[in-house]
Amino acid sequence: MASEGDSHAYTLDIPDSAEGTRLDKFLAESLPEFSRTQIQRLIDEGQVELSFSLSRGKPTARYRVRSGERIHLAVPPPKPTDLSPEDIPLDIMYEDDSLVVVNKPPGMVVHPAPGHDRGTLVNALLHHCQSLSGIGGEERPGIVHRLDKDTSGLLLVAKHDRSHRHLSGQLRDRTLSRRYLALVQGRLPAERGTIDAPIGRHPQHRQKMAVADANGRDARTHYQVLETWGVLSLLQLSLETGRTHQIRVHLAHISRPVIGDPVYGTKAVSLPRHPAVERWLRTFPRQALHACELQFEHPETGETMTFSAPMPNDLAELIARIRQALSV
Repeated sequence: MASEGDSHAYTLDIPDSAEGTRLDKFLAESLPEFSRTQIQRLIDEGQVELSFSLSRGKPTARYRVRSGERIHLAVPPPKPTDLSPEDIPLDIMYEDDSLVVVNKPPGMVVHPAPGHDRGTLVNALLHHCQSLSGIGGEERPGIVHRLDKDTSGLLLVAKHDRSHRHLSGQLRDRTLSRRYLALVQGRLPAERGTIDAPIGRHPQHRQKMAVADANGRDARTHYQVLETWGVLSLLQLSLETGRTHQIRVHLAHISRPVIGDPVYGTKAVSLPRHPAVERWLRTFPRQALHACELQFEHPETGETMTFSAPMPNDLAELIARIRQALSV
């Protein structure tokens, strides 16, 4: 794969292992700086060409790629965004000319979406940053990876396209490291382990993800048990892959859902001897999940950058209460 400087052109050769993969899926997996929706839009706009003698006309997103083909992807200059900058306080852990590391609070949406067109992290970054990444065809802050609305913690933002491509490459190559803390229901089968189960769209509920052997993408989550209190466990988790809702889906899959998860969780565990703890768990307003550590190579200097973010007050207070009530 080659990227041709500031022209925003990419050339990719199809390996044998990708034979028969949908064009939009192959491009989205090969170029993680683009969402699948952005890739589909670029294909529809005629920005994708195939140099293979058997290809006829303009390819569609559903086209199945063939080993030996070469794909040319051109990305037009970014269009000005119509999003409004907003003066929203940000907890900036680090910033330079290439990137920003933000400690996102729980309850903040990262990207504007229907019903959330204001008050998002992107709105705040548009106000804060003087230069923005244009990866994806629209002028916008370069969100390298995402966090769910109710997940707190560290998030990496690229200020310009060169930085975005470099950091996204680390994400693709799995050299960008992320660690999380999660309070979950139940005890784990071992002090350390790996959940290895492919993740794809839920077959009935398209807004959800699920473990899907047939059409899922490979997904691996490593865990370490930090503390246990009866039927509750505090875990440290690291992502080998970065699928949507990966930690939440994987933990629910092994019947150890994240406390407070409204989508993949269950009602709070029953603790009849500790009605106060049961009440705290039942009323905790979000999934008890926090992105606590981030490590990557700086795109300009090559320096290894490591950042840690303490638990936000709501989760720290919940765990402190549980520890006091249930520790023997």
